[in-house]
Amino acid sequence: MRADAAIEVQGLVKRYGSKNAVDGIDLTVESGEIFALLGPNGAGKT
Repeated sequence: MRADAAIEVQGLVKRYGSKNAVDGIDLTVESGEIFALLGPNGAGKT
């Protein structure tokens, strides 16, 4: 993990029953960087 990262995720997995929604995502958002996650209502962004 980076000490200067505002958000860091490694190997994120999310399943709904037997369906993979996310599988093995790595993400780093640096301090001061602007990041947006877009998708339709009810898609599970929160």
